[in-house]
Amino acid sequence: MNVLQINYSDIEGGAAIAGYRLHEGLLAKGINSRLLVGVVKTDSDRVAAISRGYRLENQLYRFTVRLGFNYINLFSSFDIPKHHFYKEADILNFHNLHNNYFNYLAIPSLMKSKPAVFTLHDMWSFTGHCSYSYDCERWKIGCGKCPYLDTYPTINRDSTSLEWKLKNWVYSRSHLAIVTPSKWLTEQAKQSMLNRFPIQHIPYGIDTEAYQPLDSEQCRSLLGIPINKRVLLFGAQSLQDSRKGSDLLLKALHHLPEYLKAETVLLTLGEGGETITKTLGIQTLNLGYISSDRLKSIAFSAADLFVFPTRTDNLPLVLQESMACGTPMVSFKIGGVPDLVRPGITGYLAEPEDALDFCSGIVKLLEDKELRDRMSENCRTIVLKEYSLELQAQRYIELYQQVLSQKCWN
Repeated sequence: MNVLQINYSDIEGGAAIAGYRLHEGLLAKGINSRLLVGVVKTDSDRVAAISRGYRLENQLYRFTVRLGFNYINLFSSFDIPKHHFYKEADILNFHNLHNNYFNYLAIPSLMKSKPAVFTLHDMWSFTGHCSYSYDCERWKIGCGKCPYLDTYPTINRDSTSLEWKLKNWVYSRSHLAIVTPSKWLTEQAKQSMLNRFPIQHIPYGIDTEAYQPLDSEQCRSLLGIPINKRVLLFGAQSLQDSRKGSDLLLKALHHLPEYLKAETVLLTLGEGGETITKTLGIQTLNLGYISSDRLKSIAFSAADLFVFPTRTDNLPLVLQESMACGTPMVSFKIGGVPDLVRPGITGYLAEPEDALDFCSGIVKLLEDKELRDRMSENCRTIVLKEYSLELQAQRYIELYQQVLSQKCWN
């Protein structure tokens, strides 16, 4: 079976990493998987960039952006069938189709000779422009009067009703099988224009060998963290994204008891950890951006808790990574987070936007080592049972076979 994954990038960004992990899982199962992407970061003969006509696309962009449309200027998407990856594929797997590399109007033409699966990584596929709608449910009735024009991907004017209709038109001329990684996104899709298609819930998979619990004391020693300190881990790259709720985390940490602040080290991944140091008065160690699975496993294993103050999310990969390393989590009860952060089992779920509740969760778990140890074992057990890369790949193979056998796409 020859599968072509179409995504924004091979490994840049959460949806790209999720798609690449699936790609690796399929290869391990003997499936000939390839990637056609907007941005290439790896060096592989199985990964290629979509050919672009930048000059004309940029000229068209001047007009489409003023009208409030993203991506419909990207005419080069209609040339994808010329690529040998496409010609040799038995089935397509669309992933993240936004981020300025793909024109969704091309979907029907790409499906004229190939069946396709569409893996959703957020809500963008069925809204009038946004990747997450927060408390707005106008996507159920056709959008328009958008309250979040500045939400990614931003638009200059409210064309959401027309873009919603364009997407609906595209789907009326397509025969897709929809995959949703979280239970939350499954329910959202079932209430959207995508409910005309079969929708299957298949969670992301993770390499449980690359991410596994390591000796905590050794990991702390490698990172220069005293053994007797309590360690909170946070992805500081989230500081620039209000959706990730770094402001809520700062409020929560400000309310920590002074004795806990004195005993705690805040370990941060990504850029921006220094900002937290200046405002909190908590000892902070910033590891910077880390792409190595092994180094991330060391960071997770060194931590007592992983804190994830997101405002809305699908099935966060970083929570799966934390679970695989046996690190309990504190997050908010939103989106697909409860699939992973299970109260009393793998972590603590605070009420949305409630920084004091988030703080209470941190305090509760930091002060109860026996509970953390039990949660740590649960985290690893659940990942092995429900989120292994092998299990995800097998589920996709079965879906691909089902779609190919039905031939309802022709």
